[in-house]
Amino acid sequence: MNHQAREPHWFKSSHSSGEGGECVEVCLVSDGVLVRDSKRATGSVLSVDANAWSAFVEQAARG
Repeated sequence: MNHQAREPHWFKSSHSSGEGGECVEVCLVSDGVLVRDSKRATGSVLSVDANAWSAFVEQAARG
């Protein structure tokens, strides 16, 4: 059995341009979402629980 920790899978927002502007990356984890600045991948990471993330996405979709 392989017990090695897997690297988190980060992905950029679909609204991010490739021009070096304001971009965030998210990583889905078992109890929520991690969020970081794509230009500072080794910097701070915001951890958001699943309910809070769901509420955020719902509000963002409404504009």
